[in-house]
Amino acid sequence: MKTPELFKEYIWLLNTIYQADMISFAEINEKWLRSEMSGGVEISRTTFNRHKDAIEDIFGIIIECDKKNGFKYYIANKSVLREDTIQNWMLSSMTVHTAVQEGISLQKRILLESIPSGYKYLQSILEAMKTNHCISFTYQKYNDAEVKNYPEAEPYCLKLYKQRWYMLTKVKQQFRTFSLDRIKNFEKLAKSFQLDKDFDAEDYFHDYFGVFRDESTPPQKIVIRVSKAERPYLRDLPLHHSQKEIFANDEYSDFSYFISPTDDFIGEILRKKNRLYVISPIEVRSKVLKSIQEMEKNYKKQKKT
Repeated sequence: MKTPELFKEYIWLLNTIYQADMISFAEINEKWLRSEMSGGVEISRTTFNRHKDAIEDIFGIIIECDKKNGFKYYIANKSVLREDTIQNWMLSSMTVHTAVQEGISLQKRILLESIPSGYKYLQSILEAMKTNHCISFTYQKYNDAEVKNYPEAEPYCLKLYKQRWYMLTKVKQQFRTFSLDRIKNFEKLAKSFQLDKDFDAEDYFHDYFGVFRDESTPPQKIVIRVSKAERPYLRDLPLHHSQKEIFANDEYSDFSYFISPTDDFIGEILRKKNRLYVISPIEVRSKVLKSIQEMEKNYKKQKKT
């Protein structure tokens, strides 16, 4: 069987088990026979076990059998399919790709966001990260005429944020974050580096929103009041993993966060307009208010001209 066809079967099997939560082999075969991929032929136990092993190798998703509950299959490590994991991203992307391939008519009925920018050097950066090799590149910020040269940097991790790829590197023993779409003249160097043994990319960004970590802005408890209309959206898709709903009535809810109030976080609050606002601390509330006042000043200035 061709590799693309195998991948379709992996995605189908993984989605079937994930959606069912718990499902027997017989029930899997019932669903399989109703799919176009089956051709009217059941999945053999041997094929099923091969697919199960391949899914673990490719996606890192473990399918196990609960022998005490009617020999039903389930995903043992569901945490890897939370919103911000690479497994979730891969599964979502490949599910859409498979669906579109199976029905050409769907191509005009599935609308996607633009492909994340900065992918030109993505593969080369991944290779350098995999082998822990230093990299060299030049970098030019938006609205900055100066092109800076970074002859030796250590690539630590990649993060996707708002349709842009960002790279966290160590330059002269200091962590720096770069947007991939502003990188030029990239080169993978022969020199290797030793990754800090206690480095964890998730921990590094744990108390921050977005891609920039500001040591001068320590994480703190922030309470936000959310309108009744906005409340279900935050319940389904939290702003941050630390989010807790600490109060609710018929008109609004209060959510608490333990997070650094960086510009990225303030920008996300402003993006929600009048549907939420900061209750405490007063310093963060004042920071949001200052941004609103500056926006108002700019609009009034434009009106005069």
